[in-house]
Amino acid sequence: MALQYRITKRSNSINNNSDLYIMQAIHTGKMDTDELSEIISSESSLSEADIKAVLLSLGKKMQLYLQQGRVIELDAIGTFKMSFQCTAADDPSKLKSPQSIKKFHINYQPSKKMKRLLKKGVPVLKEV
Repeated sequence: MALQYRITKRSNSINNNSDLYIMQAIHTGKMDTDELSEIISSESSLSEADIKAVLLSLGKKMQLYLQQGRVIELDAIGTFKMSFQCTAADDPSKLKSPQSIKKFHINYQPSKKMKRLLKKGVPVLKEV
């Protein structure tokens, strides 16, 4: 199945406020843990409950180890690491934790296999 897109009008405030059109990917739904567990289970000898338990455990362990500053590398998926945005200061002594931290986020770097998929591209189809 192809990735769907729609054409969307965007205003360009930088260049004379002229309107521009872009192609925007359409997301056609979400996959939750239950659905993924059921699909993976049907393609393996493991039960749906076993798959779900592994996925839930993976999520909990990722949270734990990312908070410890560990980088998590999942071979076919990619690498995850935690980072944060902070305020800048003219003097290092003015930077205090946690007051200087604005927000935390997760950086994701696709695996080589995922990068090849992205570089190669996937079929796209205009929304009907």
